[in-house]
Amino acid sequence: MNFGDIIKKSVLEGFADNEVTTPKIIVTLGITFLIALYIFLIYRMTTKNVFYSKSFAISMTVISVVTAGIILAMQSNIVISLGMVGALSIVRFRTAIKDPMDLLFLFWSIGTGIICGASLYGVAAICAIAVTVALLLLSVVPMARAPFLLVVSGGDASLEEPIIAAVKKYTRAYQVKSRNLSRDHMDMVIQLRIKDGAALMKEVAALQGVEDVSLLSHDGETTL
Repeated sequence: MNFGDIIKKSVLEGFADNEVTTPKIIVTLGITFLIALYIFLIYRMTTKNVFYSKSFAISMTVISVVTAGIILAMQSNIVISLGMVGALSIVRFRTAIKDPMDLLFLFWSIGTGIICGASLYGVAAICAIAVTVALLLLSVVPMARAPFLLVVSGGDASLEEPIIAAVKKYTRAYQVKSRNLSRDHMDMVIQLRIKDGAALMKEVAALQGVEDVSLLSHDGETTL
């Protein structure tokens, strides 16, 4: 018997020892569903999205169960295992996930399915508790004030100096992000951190030649 035969025999024996019975399937999928339902509830309570996506939350729950089923199938037969690897390697998911927290919950759901499919139920439960504690602790950590974008439209380039002077009265943390100048019109975009945005807007709007003033919350995804 050569080295290749030894490897082949050990692999086949490993799959033979992992027989997937009906009770094991029911228990695995049941526990996976319960933990996935827990993830669903945590997502519902902690999400900060303006528009809550119920379809995304349901998808997370079902993904855990489907992933656990795939892992169980891969354990039962080496042919199925190799076929699953080949099939999943050509799958491409093109749904854009804009919120990083959604990506976290999606990965958590998939990881739960993999762990439960490997019959490591305790690991999945402890992981769920650890992730929940981390989310709750980090959610109460004070964060720095979010920057704002001050968008000003006016008559000509001579407005820049009085606008900057008004901004300096309220904050030192500012940066001119964009200037757009035409023959009789000027647009400026200034990034700044400020507490009293209303007062700044009133002062800038009162400048002679200013036509329009907007103050936008800047979350880092604004493209100029």
